[in-house]
Amino acid sequence: MASIADLSADNPALATQAAILARPITMERRMADAIRALAIDAVEKSKSGHPGMPMGTADMATALWTRFLKFDAADPRWPDRDRFVLSAGHGSMLLYSLLHLTGFAGMEMEVLKNFRQLHSAAAGHPEFGEHPAIETTTGPLGQGIATAVGMALAERMLAARFGKSLVDHRTWVICGDGCLQEGISQEAISLAGHLKLDRLTVLWDDNSISIDGATSLATSEDQLRRFTAAGWAVKAVDGHDPAQLAAALSMAVRSKKPTLIACKTIIGLAAPTKAGTAAVHGAPLGTAEAEGAKAALGWTAPPFTVPDELLEPWRTAGTRGAATRRAWLKRLAKHPQRAEFERVMAGKLPENFHEAVAALRASIAEQKPNIASRAASQKTLEAFIPAVPELVGGSADLTGSNLTLVKSMASVKPGNYAGRYLHFGIREHGMAAAMNGIALHGGFIPYGGTFFVFTDYLRPALRLSCLMRQRVVYVMTHDSIGLGEDGPTHQPVEHLAALRAMPNLNVMRPADAMETAECWELALRRNDGPTMLVLSRQNLPTMRTDTAENRSARGGYVLAEADGPRQATLIATGSEVMLAMRARDTLASEGIKVAVVSLPSWELFAKTDEAYREQVLGGAPRIGIEAASPFGWDRWLGPKGVFIGMNSFGASAPANEVYKHFGITPEALVAAVKKTIG
Repeated sequence: MASIADLSADNPALATQAAILARPITMERRMADAIRALAIDAVEKSKSGHPGMPMGTADMATALWTRFLKFDAADPRWPDRDRFVLSAGHGSMLLYSLLHLTGFAGMEMEVLKNFRQLHSAAAGHPEFGEHPAIETTTGPLGQGIATAVGMALAERMLAARFGKSLVDHRTWVICGDGCLQEGISQEAISLAGHLKLDRLTVLWDDNSISIDGATSLATSEDQLRRFTAAGWAVKAVDGHDPAQLAAALSMAVRSKKPTLIACKTIIGLAAPTKAGTAAVHGAPLGTAEAEGAKAALGWTAPPFTVPDELLEPWRTAGTRGAATRRAWLKRLAKHPQRAEFERVMAGKLPENFHEAVAALRASIAEQKPNIASRAASQKTLEAFIPAVPELVGGSADLTGSNLTLVKSMASVKPGNYAGRYLHFGIREHGMAAAMNGIALHGGFIPYGGTFFVFTDYLRPALRLSCLMRQRVVYVMTHDSIGLGEDGPTHQPVEHLAALRAMPNLNVMRPADAMETAECWELALRRNDGPTMLVLSRQNLPTMRTDTAENRSARGGYVLAEADGPRQATLIATGSEVMLAMRARDTLASEGIKVAVVSLPSWELFAKTDEAYREQVLGGAPRIGIEAASPFGWDRWLGPKGVFIGMNSFGASAPANEVYKHFGITPEALVAAVKKTIG
């Protein structure tokens, strides 16, 4: 058997570990050991998981949760609680152990015993909605820290609106080396530093280990200098020293900048041979190593058992914020803005929102504007921003193109958070994650704009919007080859198909100003997921003046019925609806009777009953037209349907020429109908 000296020679972390474990055993250390033991037990029982991270970060988590984090386990959704984000979501047993130890209902020991099992609140990675104290879904590295930036920003903006007596809390993050290697982390820390989000603190689990081995295999940057350059306060500490951790956390509370605390740790602390190595990252320790780790800790309790002398101080920590919460409730009861605060935190729209909607529809019907749907979106915002004070938004440095700003909106600036417009900079991914954080925090409905093609840059955060069912509005302009001269690098082709494939995302491509207003209304009324508005650069005529109902709510409808029994049905979305209407007029002049169906939202149309869909689509031959990939269109066209669209990337030229070049024209529709009905 190898000696300790031999093992230390192969793995220098073991010598450091021995010195750490030889320190006097304090109550803080024993409380942290409860986390380590639970993480070992749960991963061993499930035969999968990541024990190393919880074992290494237990000390920093104990310091934070017992002395600094403002929360009350009796009310996990208390609006003025601190937010805690485990960005390194693979170490989920850290969070679940903390919730169990501090006494949150719904995270009892039986739940921990079902770690990573079907329908367990203790899922493999933390999932928002599985337990009320899980603030956000994490697991894709970097998403947590970027989402936390949105939470911290929302806290400052909400405080600017309602005051410190109602809104005065912090956002805390534990992240790992992997989070800081992901590109989104740079977007996030840059934005947070620029905006001086001083209520944000990141504890970095600096263990120098990744799945492949030492982080030195792939990175050598100085993270403290990196954060300093972005405008953060920084502090490096021994991540296993409670006194150093407490001092650093105290510094963070006093800081006028966002703070990074670099906590030097040993991954898998106490594991006799695997500590400090990649072997302890993503697999059970194994029986012998698990027993050895517990022996090194002096842990003698049976599996899934926390001795009362340790559970009691943990439960006391869970009630530490009870008096603070009761005092807050008293302030809320007397606050002049109580009703409004409770409304926005509950996610309810203003009672008179329908009046703004009705007035906007009436205005469109009267004026019949011939404008791009991106401009129609701006006009909709001009109506909705004053009516919905919690509606906030911005753009990834494309304000003048996305048309996401209206005159009544002031900009959020460093140290001044009273505005409602957010300059996200050229940070599409960071923007989407920050919007998730704003939505998760509560009190606001965020929207953000960029070019539709750049959904490629924000897709991972968009996917989390969908997974967490957050009310986030994506304003994506320049939606097709119709953007013209900027060419194929900026012309989306495959994007509609790809995004329609994403569960729980409502993709809406309106055909005119009326549909744009309707889609915006639906986006704001939806409280169970995100909406993507896909908007044109080119002008579109108003084709509808009826205002009795929101026809886009059904996802699709007959815009123009045939003048007699249908011989064909033209189905289109967005800017191609006007092409279908022109083709219908041409065909009508030749005695060919066709209907035009506008299909702004496939997702909503699919949710209607089959009888309605059959009524709309009809039994005549169907021809679809969309300046995008044909992928997915068979669903609506049937086996004998014809599609006119894109089968390649686009080209650089004026929009009309590009449409003609690719054969997406009224003339092509006319020819397709004639050939089909033969």
